[in-house]
Amino acid sequence: MSDPAAVLDDLRAESEEVDALVRELSEKQWALPTPAPRWTVAHQIAHLAWTDNAALLAATDPEAFAGEVAKAAAAPDRFVDDGAEEGAALPPAELLARWRAGREELHRVLREAPPGTRFPWYGPAMSAVSLATARLMETWAHGQDLADALGVVRVPTARLRHVAWIGLRSRDYAYHVRGLTPPAEPFRLELTSPSGEMWMYGPEDAPQAVTGPALDFCLLVTQRVHRADTALVARGADAERWLGIAQAFAGPAGPGRAPRETGAEEEA
Repeated sequence: MSDPAAVLDDLRAESEEVDALVRELSEKQWALPTPAPRWTVAHQIAHLAWTDNAALLAATDPEAFAGEVAKAAAAPDRFVDDGAEEGAALPPAELLARWRAGREELHRVLREAPPGTRFPWYGPAMSAVSLATARLMETWAHGQDLADALGVVRVPTARLRHVAWIGLRSRDYAYHVRGLTPPAEPFRLELTSPSGEMWMYGPEDAPQAVTGPALDFCLLVTQRVHRADTALVARGADAERWLGIAQAFAGPAGPGRAPRETGAEEEA
């Protein structure tokens, strides 16, 4: 996970895949509802564009970005929706062009960042690799919302390893954002990749572990699926508790999704 070029190449590929979901849509389809309450297809793309621009600001003007963090702190339940609403009001072609331009500029800035550079964020400061990984994670997650809204089944790729990695790395954050104390010891993570390869992280002898499909884990840590609707297996009470609160994205604790059988979904 230490090669910025490789992560950025995967981020570009993930963005292109999501772009392909929307580039041929009619104006009526841009208004289709997605699993996130009150968010249409346009809101999803607007959010990606807004967050890419926030990341670009963090990478190029930390002082200005600090002002955005202050705004977010003053309205934690509104600032994400407000950004999405503003972009969603644009004509689809303009919104899509804005997202494309912003993500390309962010790609360039992160690729040119000197080694060791760290950028501020809404959570802990990030390296160029970590920020690119976070953008890939969110692009993939909102791409899933779009696919669900459009009735498209996406083929999982090896790019999920980035989402899985940040899901594990954000373990303690999920506790802190809920006012909880995270476990002291590291967890073991053993995931079956889309190709059947095993992705393994953490000590082999860790008493707390999570095993199962990488896709299920990635859907869970991005709060696109309820714990009950996964094939994940937890070993240990702490591991099971974590799966109930896992959150790979920065910001307030998300409520997650309701179990499928309820027929109700909540925004992550």
